[in-house]
Amino acid sequence: MSYREYKSSYREKERAKRKNCKDNGSVSAPDKPLIIIVTFLVIIGFLAIFSATAPKCMREGSSLISFLLKQGVYSVVGLFVMCFLARFDYHKLERYNVQCLWIVAILLFLVDFTPLGVEINGARRWLGFGPLQLQPSEFAKPLFCMILASTFKDKVKLLDSQTWCKVYIPLLIIVLLIFKQPNLSMVIILFMATVGMYIAAGGPLIVLGVGGALAGLGILTMIPKLLHGYQMDRITIWLNPGSDAQGKGYNIIQSLIAFASGGFSGTGYGGSIQKLAYLPECHTDFIFSIIAEEFGFLGCFFIVGLFAALVHRGFRISKRCPDMYGKLLAIGITFIFGFQAFLNMGVASSFLPVTGVTLPFISYGGTSIIVFLGMVGILLNISKQRIRKIRTVENV
Repeated sequence: MSYREYKSSYREKERAKRKNCKDNGSVSAPDKPLIIIVTFLVIIGFLAIFSATAPKCMREGSSLISFLLKQGVYSVVGLFVMCFLARFDYHKLERYNVQCLWIVAILLFLVDFTPLGVEINGARRWLGFGPLQLQPSEFAKPLFCMILASTFKDKVKLLDSQTWCKVYIPLLIIVLLIFKQPNLSMVIILFMATVGMYIAAGGPLIVLGVGGALAGLGILTMIPKLLHGYQMDRITIWLNPGSDAQGKGYNIIQSLIAFASGGFSGTGYGGSIQKLAYLPECHTDFIFSIIAEEFGFLGCFFIVGLFAALVHRGFRISKRCPDMYGKLLAIGITFIFGFQAFLNMGVASSFLPVTGVTLPFISYGGTSIIVFLGMVGILLNISKQRIRKIRTVENV
């Protein structure tokens, strides 16, 4: 190869790099603090799951580490997904919006209207494939972030008929399929993520205010008809759990007992009493209560600090991203991390009514850990492309 050919080839590669970075960004290493934070959360999850499920496994006569092994397998799958998406250019995700939308819609349809749907504790949210179970509604989280980032990146179009047909109506169908399961907590998470991305994209706040007021009025008048009976009970019991201490208010009271028992420094790892069949679902929805009992206020403060740091890194990655699509995608993912963690911890401490949401990266759940780690992979890929800083040297 001659010098001219070599130089021409080099220039072509440089042009491709500049085009890929939108001519105003630079490729760097993925965000290391984000990796460290997520690693801490996953390890804490392993420790908490083993502690919370060991007594249950002992009662059932199974291996003490059966839940931990399952979570470990799911986490390995999630790790591979995270590594793949961390290397996969996030700009190319837009190409698969329609395909992902169809896949999620079909899976939700199978849950709601076919015998493949599995009902647990009055909710039909899972697809059963022999010993394996899949929760399709979890995939709606990255789906909403991808589609809304594509829709809002240029301009927020609320009155465009074409956008309604291609984006808003299909997403509403997804929401209705999730609501039918019923899974109101997931609907709330998706709605709040949409609002967050709408504000970040510069959508008119007057429209949001008027729409929110009308929606709130409609919900208040229609709430007895829209909500299922047990969902209404959760709200009334949350206001006064002692009215049915041995029935519907049992979970809240036992969770508060766990917090009170933990005190400032906790009872020590493995020392929880509430996990001994007193607190149901202590390895999923109420795992934060077990952490509070065993590690006390200090442990809770550390968990809250990790999630606060996770949200900070996510917004920092969004701020540094050179293009609007990546900014909105990072904001949507980060908002879901923070808001779902707030929901779970708020429920465990009785700050919010009981909802069936997991604590990200910590609670037991196969589909949940895979999806969350996949979303971390997207964040890591976004963090690799940052706004180029131009340094000037002044001669003194």
